[in-house]
Order: sequence, then C-alpha cells, then structure tokens
Amino acid sequence: MDGPPPPASPAGLSAYVAVSQLLGLTLLATTGAWLGRYRGGVAWDSPLQFNVHPLCMVLGMVFLQALLVYRVFRHEAKRSTKALHALLHGLALVIALVGIIAVFESHRTKSIPNMYSLHSWCGMAAFVLYLLQWLLGCGFFLLPSTSFSLRSRYKPQHIFFGIALFALSIAACLLGITEMLLFNIRDSYSHFAPEGVLANTLGVLLVAFGLVVGYVLTRDDWKRPPLAEELALSMDFKTLTEHESPSGSSQ
Repeated sequence: MDGPPPPASPAGLSAYVAVSQLLGLTLLATTGAWLGRYRGGVAWDSPLQFNVHPLCMVLGMVFLQALLVYRVFRHEAKRSTKALHALLHGLALVIALVGIIAVFESHRTKSIPNMYSLHSWCGMAAFVLYLLQWLLGCGFFLLPSTSFSLRSRYKPQHIFFGIALFALSIAACLLGITEMLLFNIRDSYSHFAPEGVLANTLGVLLVAFGLVVGYVLTRDDWKRPPLAEELALSMDFKTLTEHESPSGSSQ
C-alpha cells in the first residue's frame, strides 16, 4: 500500500518559482538575441570569441546558480538535494570559466588590456568568491568527516554569501552591459538606439530575476522543512561527531 502523499508546497511558492524560471529563460533568450542581432553571433576561434563571455556569464553566474534547489525539491532526500545543489553550482562554475577564458583570449588577440574596469574587478571577484564558496560548501556539507558543530556554525555564512554572490553577479552583468554599449554604440546610445533599448531590457530582466529569486529565498515560511528521517539522522550524526547523547543540549 502506498504511503501518504507528500504535503503540498506553501501557497504561492510554485507560482514565484515558475515566474523566476520564466524570467531566467527570457533573459537568456534576450542575451542571445542581442548578441545574434547586433553583435554578429557567437564563435570561438574568430573575432566573435568575445561574445562567448556575456552569454556564459549570464548562463553560469546568474541563471544556473542553484539557489532554489532547496525550495523546489522540498520533499526529496536531503542527501540527493545537496548533491544536486553542488552539481549545478559546479556546472555553473565550468560555464563561467569558459566565459572568462573567452574574454581573456579575445583581449589577447586584439591587444586589449585586462582587469582595468570596475566590471572586470566585480566580475572576477564574484567568480573567485563563488569558487571558494563552492569548495567550502562541498567540504562542510558533503564530507562526512565534518563535525555537526562546524556545519552548524558555517551554515549561516554559506547562506548569506550565496545570496550576496548572486547579487554581485547580477551587478557585474549590469556593469558589463553598460560597458559594452559605451564601447560599441557610444554616439547613438543616448538617441534610444534599438541595440541600446534591447540591452537595457536585458538589464531590467536581470534585476527582475534577482528580485524574484531573492524574495523566494528570504521567505522563512518557504524554507525546506526537515523530513522526519533527516531529524533522526541529524541527531545520530551529532552524537557520533560531537560525542553527545541525542538528548543533550543543541549547539
């Protein structure tokens, strides 16, 4: 006989998640339309190599950040959800790395200096900190040897920096959009050139995506509730790593 069905998601959560994904797909389509319609498309071994950079950064550092995994997969096993969370973040890092290599290679072939603009500083900071966040997350939450108290102390920092780096990534994208427009259509930008309007629309979509995702993440009543078996495993894990009894005081 089948067990009871999992409890329904909180009211409104599914709608907000759906809106966030629709916004995310729309901003990816808008990025592709901008690069294809006005910047000549995307290619690697060609003058179009630079265009790989904005596409990969929007895809990897914004859309694929797996921040909503614990809201969407509310009733799946915690171990599987953690593995998916880490896997998606790892994929995002690989895609972002391709984008960074593309811009450095493009600058090298065109003799353009690197790392002088505010966009490049913020973008590189976001990538390096994102990589560090991923490595620390894997170490604290996926390695069974990490103690319960260390996980508990690090978890608030992990959550905060995850949201902060998401915001920093969007800010770097906005700076990059403005930088590209000033380099390419400086004279016509103030006259509402179609390319400028489309790129500004992309910026608005990035902000909207960030706001919707941020709202979902900060709603306390939408957080993933621990399953009964997870609570039992957590107490057992604490007993083994902290040498406490399950009835002892929590840390």
